[in-house]
Amino acid sequence: MTVARLSVLLLCVAHLGAQPSGRINGVIDKLQQGEPVFGIFSEDRSPTNAAALNDSALDFIIIDMEHRPLDFESLRQFLQGMLSRNDHTSSNPLRPPALPLVRLPQNGSEQLQFLIKQALDVGAYGLVLPHIESREQALSAVRAARYFQKSGASDFDPPGLRGVSPAVAARYWGLSIDEYMEKADLWPLDPSGEVLLIMLIESREGAENIDAILEAPGIGGIFIGTWDLATSLGFPRDSEAPQVTEAIAKILAASKRAGIPCGITTTINTVDQHLNQGFRILTVGSDVGVSPAAAVVLEHLQDRGR
Repeated sequence: MTVARLSVLLLCVAHLGAQPSGRINGVIDKLQQGEPVFGIFSEDRSPTNAAALNDSALDFIIIDMEHRPLDFESLRQFLQGMLSRNDHTSSNPLRPPALPLVRLPQNGSEQLQFLIKQALDVGAYGLVLPHIESREQALSAVRAARYFQKSGASDFDPPGLRGVSPAVAARYWGLSIDEYMEKADLWPLDPSGEVLLIMLIESREGAENIDAILEAPGIGGIFIGTWDLATSLGFPRDSEAPQVTEAIAKILAASKRAGIPCGITTTINTVDQHLNQGFRILTVGSDVGVSPAAAVVLEHLQDRGR
């Protein structure tokens, strides 16, 4: 899909947004209201790109540190680039127009819990974790993303493991340290939590174990990595093979039964189908490539037989 067609898609779906509330995390707000959310995978970590994406019609940005460099200082710079002192688009000044999520390189079986802490401590509002294949792996991620809860709290379990160093994240969110630690818990495990944890299901094992994975409390969303899933099933990059579409349908159905939003990458040709199927977290491409204006000129030149 060209960047120009991506822009058209974003304009088409921008009107689907729910009315704002007092919640800081706008993606959680929309998901609670049954609305779909639309985002993009970002590979360009420049402050200029951060500002442009934040000013777009996107609901969220997945900052890719799985297939792109694992660099927390450039992540910090990107997050700072998203800030605007002249943002009058929302009645809630603490709500990011486009929510920054971070995709970590953590493979479920590796359980590199310190990476989760690092990303959250910089100020990320949520994480996308790849190759989750079991309930135990999902639960390990949940625990790494939570602080220890107050004694006697109804949502004490599963106990958190996140070390306490909230000053940078609290300042980025625009909160006091106490306010941040109160809000920086996982939704929907904590109904008032503002951190979104999305598990990537992208292997045969993940699809087979999806019901058990969804039993782990603290999961805010499931996302299907179709290319990896297809490759795992023996059909590299063929997401339309019957075995792959069957696995996708199984994951989606399990997510619906569990009441957990399910996501997938979509295009201008498939967005209506995916919405009708019940997908609620949709990515519409990446920020790699030429600008929409340049794409229009190039398409014009191609039509002229350049």
